[in-house]
Amino acid sequence: MTIEREITAAPPLPAPADAAPGAAGEPGAIATPLRGEDEWRARFAGLRVAIVHYWLVGPGGGENVVKTMLRIFPQAVVHTLVADPDYSRTIVPDERLRTSFLQKVPGAARFHRSLLPVAPMALENLDLDGYDLIISSESGPAKGIMPPLGAVHVCYCHSPMRYLWDQYHHYRRDASALKRLVLSITVPRLRLWDVGSALRVDRFVANSRYVASRIARYYRRSAEVIYPPVEVDDFATSPEVDDYYLITGRHVSYKRVDLAIAACNRLGRRLVITGQGPETAALRKLAGPTIEFVGQCSFAELKLYYARARAFLMPGEEDFGIAPVEAMASGRPVIAYASGGATETVVPGLSGLHFAEQSVDSLVAAIEAFERDEASFDTAAIRSHALSFSRERFLDSFARFVDAALAARGTAASTFR
Repeated sequence: MTIEREITAAPPLPAPADAAPGAAGEPGAIATPLRGEDEWRARFAGLRVAIVHYWLVGPGGGENVVKTMLRIFPQAVVHTLVADPDYSRTIVPDERLRTSFLQKVPGAARFHRSLLPVAPMALENLDLDGYDLIISSESGPAKGIMPPLGAVHVCYCHSPMRYLWDQYHHYRRDASALKRLVLSITVPRLRLWDVGSALRVDRFVANSRYVASRIARYYRRSAEVIYPPVEVDDFATSPEVDDYYLITGRHVSYKRVDLAIAACNRLGRRLVITGQGPETAALRKLAGPTIEFVGQCSFAELKLYYARARAFLMPGEEDFGIAPVEAMASGRPVIAYASGGATETVVPGLSGLHFAEQSVDSLVAAIEAFERDEASFDTAAIRSHALSFSRERFLDSFARFVDAALAARGTAASTFR
C-alpha cells in the first residue's frame, strides 16, 4: 500500500467530544482510551521517517523525547549535528544514525555548543531527500533543516534557543570577554536565521504553554502543547518520610540552587542537593551546616531521595521541568517558583505550592506556609496527579497530532510519493 492510499484509508482520529480544552498532553485533555504503542507503530509502519535532534552527546530531557518517539517510529533514521557514539548507541543503532560534517571536527562532541555559529550550514547540508515525515526536536538548532517538497515537517520544540532570545544577556554576562565579543557578532545573524527557519516547519508542538508563548513571541507561530514523557512508573512512594528538603539536577546558575541554600540556611532546615556542575564549588561556599551535597547518585539512590524528602524545591524557571514531576510521582509535594512549566505541573493545594518572587524571602515564606499546612498533602493524590504526565499519554497525544498532520497533507494538492 502506498503512503498516499494509507493516508486516504486512515483518516485522522476525531477529537473526543468530551475532551477538556487545553493541551493535548494535559491531564484531562484526552477523554478516549489511550491507543497503545503497537497500534500506532502499525499505523505509521509505511512511512519513511527522519528525526532531527540537535546533538546526541549525553542524557537529557530532549534525548528522552527522541528515545520515546522511536517507540512508535522504530524505522526512523536519526539525524544530528554531532554525536558521542557511546551515548548515541543507547538511543539508536549506528546504522540508523546520520551526523553532519561537524562530526569530523576534533572534539566536536565535547565542544558542540561552541559550534553554534556554523550549525545553520551543517543543518542545511543534512540530506533529507526521500522522507515522508520529518520530526525536528528543537532546543539547540534542529528545525533549520531543508525539508524536501512533499514531506511533512513537525517540530517538537522544547524551547526556542535561550542563548539567542530570553537568556541572551544572562549568558553574555557569564561569558569571558572573548566569548562576549563572539556573541555580539554572531547572535544577530543567528536570530535572523532562527526566525526564518521557522517558516520551514509545517506544524509546531510545544512542551508547555510557557514554551508555546515563546514560540508565538519569537517566531509568530502557533503551537499545540503536548507535555513531554516522564517515566513516572519508575518512581514509587515511601511509607517513611525524612526531615530534609531536596533539590536535584545540574548545578547551573538559572536553576537558582543558591536560593534554596540561602532559604534553608536561614530556617535551619536540612537540604539535600544531588548532582554537580560548574556552580558546585561556589554553592558549597554558601552552604551552612544543614546543607548536604551528595554528588552524582545512582538511579536507585535518587528514587529514595525523592520518596523520603519532606518536599522538593524548584527555585529556578524551567521550560517544563522533569524533576518536579518525578518528585510528585514519588508522592512528594513541590515548592516551586511561579513561572514557566511549574505553573502547569504543580497544582497549589494538591501537589505543592508556588512562590511569587525569585528571592530568599519569598522562598522562606513558601517553606513556612508549606510547613503550616504539611499534613494536608496526600501522597496518593500527588502521585495520581503525576501519572497524567506518563510516557503513554505523550505517545498517544503526539501520534494523534502527527496523524492529523499527515492526513491534512494527504488531502492537499501536494501528496506523498
